[in-house]
Amino acid sequence: MKLEELIKINDHIEIKDIHNDAFVKYGKILEDYKFDELIQYMEKETVISASGNTYIASVNEMEKTKVRERLENEFYGEMPIEIGYCNGPNSTLNGLEYHIGSEIDVAVTDMVLLLGALQDVKQNKYDASKVEAFFVKKGTAIQIYETTLHFGPCKVEEEGFKCIVILPKGTNEPLKADTSKYKDVLLFARNKWLLAHPDRKPLMEKGAYAGIVGENIEIKIK
Repeated sequence: MKLEELIKINDHIEIKDIHNDAFVKYGKILEDYKFDELIQYMEKETVISASGNTYIASVNEMEKTKVRERLENEFYGEMPIEIGYCNGPNSTLNGLEYHIGSEIDVAVTDMVLLLGALQDVKQNKYDASKVEAFFVKKGTAIQIYETTLHFGPCKVEEEGFKCIVILPKGTNEPLKADTSKYKDVLLFARNKWLLAHPDRKPLMEKGAYAGIVGENIEIKIK
């Protein structure tokens, strides 16, 4: 679906192109790296489940590609990384997370990202009305800064979305210690701080903190 059509359907939220200057505070577009091998793997070897999002943090075949070594050495300053993906039929906000260290997302299909600023989290609460929506065209790679709140993409086609996700190694793995020992109620997994929308029952059942106030924003496609 074209951005112009999405804008007409979604009059409840302004959807901007990822090239819009409004994106500058959240991240930047990456043009110096070739993600062709990863995209080809995603197109041939992964599927979109109709039952919900699938997130796999680390995929061995994807981490054997040429771009991995270059990203580790140059982009992440010789830090080890993990390369995986998030595919699914999602169309709602559901939650917002952040990490220590930038995330790279590569759009294998067109998709919409719902983003916010960590600076707007007050007393572990975030007002959903501050969320900004950005249309990311297929093939676009972006860096998401560590101060940017984000979560799973939203689909713009009926079948769903596919997105490559690159992060510092170990991110999103289960915590080793009982989270009740930590004072930070947002710490949800390794290198993952999460605010959930209270309407998102699966997250709440896993112990996520209900930190999003307001509407569970939906990106409509019809």
